[in-house]
Amino acid sequence: MIDRLIAGRYRITEKIGIGGMAEVFRATDETLGRTVAIKVMLPQYATDETFAIRFRQEAQAAANLQSPYIVNIYDWGFEQADQTYFIVMEYVRGTDLKTAIEQRGAINQHKVAEIGAQVCAALNVAHGYDIIHRDIKPHNIMIQPDGNAKVMDFGIARANDANMTQTGSVLGTAYYVSPEQAQGKALTPATDIYSLGIVLYEAATGKVPFDGPDAVSIAVKQVNEQPRLPRRINPDIDADLGAIILKAMQKRPGDRFSTAEQMRQALLKYLNGQPLGTIDSNARTRVISTPAVIPVAEATAVMPKLTTPGTITKIGNPSSGQSQPKRNSKTPWIVALVSILAVAAIGIVLYFVFFPLQEPQTEVPKIVGMNQDQANQALRSAGLELGDVREETSPSVAIGYIITQNPAAGAKVTQGGKVDIVLSRGTGSVVVPDLTGRSPAEAEAELKALNLSYTAGSSRPDASIAKGLICAQSPAAENQVAEGTSVICDISTGPETALISNVYGMTKDNAANLLTTTGFKVAYAEDVYSSAVDAGQVVSQDKSGEAVKGTTVTLTISKGPEPAPEVKVTVPNIVGMDVNAASNALSSQGLSLDYTGSAAGKIVKSQDPKPNTSVLPGSTVKVIFEGSDNPSGSGTQTGGSGSTP
Repeated sequence: MIDRLIAGRYRITEKIGIGGMAEVFRATDETLGRTVAIKVMLPQYATDETFAIRFRQEAQAAANLQSPYIVNIYDWGFEQADQTYFIVMEYVRGTDLKTAIEQRGAINQHKVAEIGAQVCAALNVAHGYDIIHRDIKPHNIMIQPDGNAKVMDFGIARANDANMTQTGSVLGTAYYVSPEQAQGKALTPATDIYSLGIVLYEAATGKVPFDGPDAVSIAVKQVNEQPRLPRRINPDIDADLGAIILKAMQKRPGDRFSTAEQMRQALLKYLNGQPLGTIDSNARTRVISTPAVIPVAEATAVMPKLTTPGTITKIGNPSSGQSQPKRNSKTPWIVALVSILAVAAIGIVLYFVFFPLQEPQTEVPKIVGMNQDQANQALRSAGLELGDVREETSPSVAIGYIITQNPAAGAKVTQGGKVDIVLSRGTGSVVVPDLTGRSPAEAEAELKALNLSYTAGSSRPDASIAKGLICAQSPAAENQVAEGTSVICDISTGPETALISNVYGMTKDNAANLLTTTGFKVAYAEDVYSSAVDAGQVVSQDKSGEAVKGTTVTLTISKGPEPAPEVKVTVPNIVGMDVNAASNALSSQGLSLDYTGSAAGKIVKSQDPKPNTSVLPGSTVKVIFEGSDNPSGSGTQTGGSGSTP
């Protein structure tokens, strides 16, 4: 397949992977000059109509999914030469998440949440088209050089109305399948949420939650067993992130996040340090305890135990026999009253310590999904004000509407407080600028100003672009893309050079074919005689060594050996001779006599060529005889026969 041309425009350069039903190649789109990835169905599946339909469906369905976190589909078709189907897609540079986990182990938890939020955004777009990925796993999540994630491989995705699998069939990888998927039940978007939960579990801990000797045993655990708490494996994991992961991994689809967007919002709140609200994992919950009220014992350090009012207590040693002074009967009542007042005072103090006076509070209304004017009105009605307003791109929230709020809806805040919001600026569609001929630094600055990112591509020769400047880009100039999209730029190494072949002694056609095949043009000088080179072969060329492709090489072709010079004779003077004498004089030099009219008895009046002229042997000398100005006949005489016509 290497160097093959697919559909007349995609030149295969290398094989980069193989899946269950297709091979994936890196290729160059020779029409647009960009690097692409091409998935070609394996020959054994091309004749299977079921697989062919699924393959075509993948291309048609995925082509509609537009998101900065989904690998773009550019083209698809049927390759006649191999009788198989192909899909042309965006070539994503970077590494898949599985490789990153295997190389590094557990990933920073904030990065895990960021990747999860981006995958949720991709799934939200797909689910909006009624498409379930069905094979979410770290192998299918590419991490680009800029750190952003892209979901790829919709090889077993299908629209809900495309009933193409038999009941009970299980697709995907056992480590990441949902319980309902393992049991062959009907699937909903919740199956992708479960699989993503396992992906985040593995990314945060470095280990899959369920393992076993074979796919069947793992699938059984997916259905029946609960995972270990992520913090038991990695104590550094925040409880909030662990709660999000566990909720996504609930056995019953209804207990998970209801949508990918809901899970994304939870992850964004975690990243922004906002309270998550209630996340009921139904498996394990965190209990936040309040300080216990310690009961007062019979006595305290503040207040001694009181005696019963009216009781007279004797002081001293009763056995001493000494009489005690009689106490005033009002004293116990006074003591009791003072004690009661003291207890009341202490109670009041403690009340205000534990229950301080609070300013009036109000419940924050839900303003997510509103525009700014609607939010202002809702907040004013609740006695609150609009706080900080920021903008972010969003693949799912319309421009000008609120993506997130802080504090969250339902939170209790002081009246007059402020609520910060993040407004959507939509997908942030941007027109890609033409970067050809720019330096990488210039391109990076221009892209950054447009909220796009720069990614260095490959280095390759270009005859029209100077070395070190950008010669090609993907996406191409004038394309509209979402903000945050990475533009891959290939760098020119200057004009491509090649070694000019030595074509001395080769035939004219063979020499021209060899030079043009290696990228050079051919011109010809005037042919020359050569005793060393046969006629039609190259005698010399004006250039050799390494040169820029497209350079003209001028060839000189041999005419063969130069012929030997011919020996000439001198024409004698035959004027005044008769025909016989003239003929004999010419014959002695190997020449012949040519005349017109009657020659009998006449004398040569003039001759052509003139006397003493050098001519080749065998040449003819024409003469005119005296009195023959109007000849009536003609004749030629050679040698000295003396005969006349």
